[in-house]
Amino acid sequence: MQNFAGEKELTELSTKAPDPMDVALGAAVRIRRRTLGISQEALAEQCGVSFQQIQKYENGANRISFSRLVQIARALQCRVVDLMDVLDGPDREATGDLDLLTRMRTPGALELLAAYEQMGPEARTSLVGLLRAVTSQGADSLPAKSRQIA
Repeated sequence: MQNFAGEKELTELSTKAPDPMDVALGAAVRIRRRTLGISQEALAEQCGVSFQQIQKYENGANRISFSRLVQIARALQCRVVDLMDVLDGPDREATGDLDLLTRMRTPGALELLAAYEQMGPEARTSLVGLLRAVTSQGADSLPAKSRQIA
C-alpha cells in the first residue's frame, strides 16, 4: 500500500521477513565472531557502529553494505569471500550451507555444537538418540549427513 506521496507505508515494510541471503551472511558473521571469541560490542566498536546494529546484521534484519562487510571482515581477521562463501552458487551444496547457517542462528546451537565436539562417539550416539526421542523426529526427518555419527 502507498500513501499520497507514493511511499510505502511503514507497517508494510516492518512486517517483511529478512531475505534468506541476508540471514545466511549474518549467520556467517556471527559464527566467525563467536569462533574468535569476539563480543558484539567489540566488533561494533571496531566497525564504528552500535552493538545493536551488529545484532541486526547477524539476524539478517539489516543488510550489510559492501563497505561495512569489508570492515567486518577485517575486524574478524578474514576475507570478505570467506564470509560470503556460502552464498556462492545455487547448487544443492550451497542450499545445504544456507540451511545450516539458518539453523546455527537458533539460540544455544553454537554452545551445543561446542559441547558435542568434546563428546566421545558413544556419548554422541546416545545424545542423538535422546534428542530424536524427545523431539519425536525420527531419522527420516534428518539429513543423511546428520545420521552419520562420530
